[in-house]
Amino acid sequence: MIGLGTLVNMAAIIAGATIGIIIKGSLHQRFQDTIMKALGLAVIFIGISGALQGMFRVEQDGLQTENIMLMVVSLAIGAFIGELIDIEARLDSLGERIKKALKVKGDKGKDFVDGFVNSSLLFCVGAMAIIGSLNDGLTGDATTLYAKGFIDGTVAIFFSSTLGLGVFFSIIPLGIYQGGITLSAKYIEPFLNDSLISNISFIGSVLIFGIGLNMIFGKKIKCGNLLPAVLVPIVYELIKNLFHI
Repeated sequence: MIGLGTLVNMAAIIAGATIGIIIKGSLHQRFQDTIMKALGLAVIFIGISGALQGMFRVEQDGLQTENIMLMVVSLAIGAFIGELIDIEARLDSLGERIKKALKVKGDKGKDFVDGFVNSSLLFCVGAMAIIGSLNDGLTGDATTLYAKGFIDGTVAIFFSSTLGLGVFFSIIPLGIYQGGITLSAKYIEPFLNDSLISNISFIGSVLIFGIGLNMIFGKKIKCGNLLPAVLVPIVYELIKNLFHI
């Protein structure tokens, strides 16, 4: 069944977040703070790992750098477009509206928006979301999304144990994002190649690094406003093919 992978992914996040909420009630604030810092550190290294794969290639004479200008241009253009639209504020506003609709107040509502925004960005940005959704849409093979669901569900346990109920609602943007890719896979597949997917994953990994920094030091980087950066490699690929660069 096409689309089952995303549904399983969403269900895994709900299950993980539920466990995290149960745990949260028994955790002292200092444990929650330390766990959040530890998760931030893990997310930073996940981002670094993906970014390094996009920045270096191994050749006989050692490591060679690549895609540096792509990263700089993607982040600069992405930041400009993101600030113009103010995606971060829109995500925060959506989180606030959900919080208000559910009448979440007091300690339960303290980190609601951060939980919604951070988990939404982390679960949506990355190669597994793209590749898994494409495979699901093209062949019905949701194996990658099942694996992603297990990872996301595990992360959701710790996220919700520190950031609370907002993590549950990250399934909304995830369902729209992955479901959209799955449903449109047959139409966009002819325009995709390994290089493009690799570059999108590379820029996404840089954003994941930024999310990790925010988890440790507070919101210092508007990662939501950098989201358009992951689309710049598509334009780059089109220009490269057009001029045979």
